[in-house]
Amino acid sequence: MGYILQVMPDSPQPHRINQAAELLSRGRVAAVPTDTGFSLVCRLDDKEALDKIRKIRQLGEKKHFTLLCESLSQMSHLARVNNTGYRMAKSVTPGPYTFILEATREVPRRLAHPSKKTIGLRVPSNKVLHSLLEKIGEPLIGTTVIMPGEEEALSSAWEIQDRIGDQLAFVLDDGSSAIGDTTVVDLSGDAPEIVREGLGSVKALGL
Repeated sequence: MGYILQVMPDSPQPHRINQAAELLSRGRVAAVPTDTGFSLVCRLDDKEALDKIRKIRQLGEKKHFTLLCESLSQMSHLARVNNTGYRMAKSVTPGPYTFILEATREVPRRLAHPSKKTIGLRVPSNKVLHSLLEKIGEPLIGTTVIMPGEEEALSSAWEIQDRIGDQLAFVLDDGSSAIGDTTVVDLSGDAPEIVREGLGSVKALGL
């Protein structure tokens, strides 16, 4: 049974972050806060944990996940982006944006789009998640905590604990209640394309 791991939102306690990182390193699944709500996460190379996330959300093999990155530098190792796209991403990150980019060989094939070979990446602004990503030293696979057959995401740590706590190692709780979608921008083509408008300002992208 997982438990709620409470952390300070502006200055996350190092020992709590270390504890969370250790549990994820053991192949566990957790729920963590982002700047758009909670996400189920696991390590990048952990197929069994990813399969567990698919089971929790009842997702098929064609569902594509987002990689949560600590920085643009980390993101650049996983995807190819031209100068225009990089400048655009730099201008709004960290923040509530997901960028669709051509995946490099660093990304496991099971995570990339089967025909387009693309992957969604984001650099969230949530300080707790940033600390966790920095400690782990690599991206986490993430997907919004939405239960099968439901349209609204679970918006609090206690709600997540009540609904699926028995399937998680922990729920990282910073007291946040932000909920919404990222703005999705496809940078894999010749010109940037807005796929979905969410919390991230489209105007800030300069489009």
